[in-house]
Amino acid sequence: MGLIARVIEAAGIPTVCVIGLREIAERVRPPRAVHLKWPFGHPLGEPGNRAQQLCVLYIALQALYTVQESGTILDPGWRWRREEYEEPDTWVMG
Repeated sequence: MGLIARVIEAAGIPTVCVIGLREIAERVRPPRAVHLKWPFGHPLGEPGNRAQQLCVLYIALQALYTVQESGTILDPGWRWRREEYEEPDTWVMG
């Protein structure tokens, strides 16, 4: 994930990785990453939970505009099935 992201970034295309294992991301250092300590196979959230999935997409897209230092790992601290999510009411970036 991080190795491919760096190659894509070198071609001028910004990337952000949604990761489940922070330790791996710390080793391969993708340009930008969002760490979610959720079960494998559910990187964007629970099936059918639109609000949760939109929140993940929002923070990932926001990272493209706000993260300045390569290797930054954002950790929103969301807990699997223990949070109430609301769809972002604004998609203004930067």
